[in-house]
Amino acid sequence: MAVLQAFLIVLCIIVSHQNLVDAKFSKSMYITWGAQHATIQNGGEDLNLVLDQFSGSAVQSKRGFLFGSIEMLIKLVPGNSAGTVTAYYLSSTGTKHDEIDFEFLGNISGQPYIVHTNIYTQGNGSKEQQFYLWFDPTADFHNYTIHWNPTEIVWYVDSLPIRVFRNYENQGIAYPNKQGMRVYSSLWNADNWATRGGLVKIDWISAPFTARFRNFRARACKWNGDISISQCGTTSPANWWTSPIYSQLSSAKRGQLQWVR
Repeated sequence: MAVLQAFLIVLCIIVSHQNLVDAKFSKSMYITWGAQHATIQNGGEDLNLVLDQFSGSAVQSKRGFLFGSIEMLIKLVPGNSAGTVTAYYLSSTGTKHDEIDFEFLGNISGQPYIVHTNIYTQGNGSKEQQFYLWFDPTADFHNYTIHWNPTEIVWYVDSLPIRVFRNYENQGIAYPNKQGMRVYSSLWNADNWATRGGLVKIDWISAPFTARFRNFRARACKWNGDISISQCGTTSPANWWTSPIYSQLSSAKRGQLQWVR
């Protein structure tokens, strides 16, 4: 059994490279807001988003995806970042949109960052869960991954699962499996709610605020319209995310999830 599982893991890794999108920021994303506040550097591998009194900044992927694994290394705003939000998320468009969120809520210097997660299905959210990070996310880059398949969505921080959203459509709970989603990152002023419910406002003396991103990777199924619903969701070696090993967390990963919580 162990040999078979190891073989499946190797096979999934090989096939996943066939779905790897050219993920340099310079080729896979474009700036949608605050063009003077967003810079792509290091041959297209690094992205800096800046917020000041005049504007924030944002980017989005050129392609949409349906299922797979999306990851980035992020170094959050250091110092007094109260009132700022650094966002990294997947979203479709329209009033019935789907969305999977990582949002990092700024803090007063010395306070821990809060990771705010949420999921929208057919335009309905209100599924927020928040976590304190167990490290200083401003001191170095850390990996933040969204793994999304027909069975479940898992939010990972440095390979540790922090949240799972299972597919319970058979119980009448909507699940995001019929809309392609693009990848978005932004840095913006949310001081009406981000820090202590909006009690702590942005200290513009500390501006500009900078969030840094690198090594964006999308090992995911490219969205090509409604035909992708079956193409991306069908169980097959090409769709590595449909492998049984990704249908639920392993016992070791479930232990990590409990540790995080």
